[in-house]
Amino acid sequence: MVSRPDTKTVLASLRTGIERRNPAQPEFHQAVHEVLETLAPVLAARPEYAEPGLLERLCEPERQIIFRVPWQDDRGRVHVNRGFRVEFNSALGPYKGGLRFHPSVDLGIVKSLTGKGRQWGGSAIRPEATGYGNVLFAAAMLRERGEDLAGRTAVVSGSGNVAIHTIEKLTALGANPLTCSDSSGYVIDEKGVDLELLKQVKEVERTRISVYAERRGASARFVPGGRVREVPAGVALPSATQNELDEDDAAALIRNGVKAVSEGANMPATPRAVELFREAGVAFGPGKAANAGGVAVSALEMAQNAARTVWAPQRVEDELARVMNDVHTTCRETAERYGAPGDHVTGADIAGFERVAGAMLA
Repeated sequence: MVSRPDTKTVLASLRTGIERRNPAQPEFHQAVHEVLETLAPVLAARPEYAEPGLLERLCEPERQIIFRVPWQDDRGRVHVNRGFRVEFNSALGPYKGGLRFHPSVDLGIVKSLTGKGRQWGGSAIRPEATGYGNVLFAAAMLRERGEDLAGRTAVVSGSGNVAIHTIEKLTALGANPLTCSDSSGYVIDEKGVDLELLKQVKEVERTRISVYAERRGASARFVPGGRVREVPAGVALPSATQNELDEDDAAALIRNGVKAVSEGANMPATPRAVELFREAGVAFGPGKAANAGGVAVSALEMAQNAARTVWAPQRVEDELARVMNDVHTTCRETAERYGAPGDHVTGADIAGFERVAGAMLA
């Protein structure tokens, strides 16, 4: 009788294979390794998940598409860049992801395109969904601990779509967002970020965040090259880009008394930063759960399209709140079931794995 390899050996072999097949893709390695580290108790309890090449299939996209993107700059010069679309796994339905234009984008970072403008059948609050959902997840984590988001100060990084709507929802729920940022530095506004001014500066004029401080007056100041970790706050919502929040950032936030960190961007916290938050007992919402609002409303968008109807914005927002509460509950209950109460990273990874693996084996 051939003995079955132990879980540790299976996972180590899988990690080695992933790195060999996907060289020079550190963000992809990081994302996969984080999930694999949480799966040992699942594989011990459900050995069938390790049998039919399931893990290997889960870690390999169904297809990857690379295409050229020609574009013309303001001087009339034509440039040619590469575009990427990764269609990872369709076991639970259509491929979902986001869109990013940035010099750093490569095959290891890119996610699938999703979402339509309202004039093409898109849903109400579709642009707001990721930011709104992230705030709702943070509020749920605090409620789990008998605490409230209302009345708390918050630091938000970024000033794009996710950050702007994170700030909007924080304000609506009674929190006080103090910061926003771009690649040049950050702004701290002691009165709380003025959403209309921020939208004018970043969405209409598309200029630097320093302009916000210039127009806002005495309550705001711009810190060139600074990082929002420097600002004491009860809640942190990184909403800019991957790996923006490193070990030093995490340590500073912990020293400043942060109670909850919820990822609005995709994988904005490095593995060591996440480890520090967990060790310090900070409620941490991983992006795969906390920023699921965008994908959730995209699914609601599909439901509206299929029924040839358009829901009122409030109905979509109510459904988003229900979905985010369900996501949080699933993370919490799954973590408890596997002996890691309060660990939303473990809960999100295992819950997601069980759903996709179950569909693939069905």
